[in-house]
Amino acid sequence: MAVQTHRDLAGLSAGDVVDDEVYLVLQKDLRKTSNGGLYIHAVLADRSGQMVARMWNASQEIFDSIPANGLVHVRGHVETYKNRPQFIIDGLRAADEEGIDPSAFLPASAHDPDAMWERLKEILRTIENRDLLALVGKFIKDDAFAERFRRAPAARSNHHAYLGGLLEHTLSVLELALLVLPRYPRVNRDLVLAGIFLHDAGKTAELNCETNFDYTVEGQLLGHIVQAVCWVHEKAREIEQETGRAFPKELLVPLEHIIVAHHGRYEFGSPRLPATAEALMVHYLDNLDARMNMVFTAIDAGSDETAEFTDWVHALDTRVYRGTAMRTAGDADD
Repeated sequence: MAVQTHRDLAGLSAGDVVDDEVYLVLQKDLRKTSNGGLYIHAVLADRSGQMVARMWNASQEIFDSIPANGLVHVRGHVETYKNRPQFIIDGLRAADEEGIDPSAFLPASAHDPDAMWERLKEILRTIENRDLLALVGKFIKDDAFAERFRRAPAARSNHHAYLGGLLEHTLSVLELALLVLPRYPRVNRDLVLAGIFLHDAGKTAELNCETNFDYTVEGQLLGHIVQAVCWVHEKAREIEQETGRAFPKELLVPLEHIIVAHHGRYEFGSPRLPATAEALMVHYLDNLDARMNMVFTAIDAGSDETAEFTDWVHALDTRVYRGTAMRTAGDADD
């Protein structure tokens, strides 16, 4: 008997018919049509990407049978709506998750996590201050933390929202710092590198990534900034117990400031605004990498590669112009 292979959402296009395939339900809403009927609006996902789905002539009973952030068997077909593929669900049922790894349906970084992790450690080993190097080493050598750091997304939805996204984002910001730091020799290089590594470390506890990307109870009640500062305090105390001397306050406080200020604005969740050269550098490099990821994610989304502009990107408060990116890609192919 032939084994049925999974059909990736990214490989589906208008006219394709799907029979009894399993996908992850990221979102679901029960809505009304203009004539008062009910339909289901949902977002299906697998490791290849996401696709908007609709089920017409729905009911409250059918809606309630769909597991939130769970797996479903679906049958239906793909149509084009506003120049993008849309899955029309003809039938569905909850999937028996026994024997199925839900994480297999979550999007993941296109980069090798082992290679990224080794490069990250290579950069951090260049930290010259022995106290900061020891502090960073406490996290690197914590196997449970390292495993979560390598797997976690960098955000639930806005940027690097995929398995390995936190590692990819952190490494990218570290690489940016290596390019920028020589231009500003008065900036403390060691603090910047340690601060970049730790600025989002709390996301390993803030975000769940087992069956979907969502906030944990700890993430809702504390958040990644508070969590990271707590961890830094704990690791510093461990070093003090091992060495018998106080961890230098002139390093610990500026490092913690980088963490609490890296969002840059109060309304974005920073308890403090950046008030040191190092915190300002980390904030702007962090923001640059996050926004570039949003830009290219928007450009790559959708099936209409001829459209000059992307859909509205809420986090950027604009639609992104594809023209320059398209010309660059075209020039590279010549």
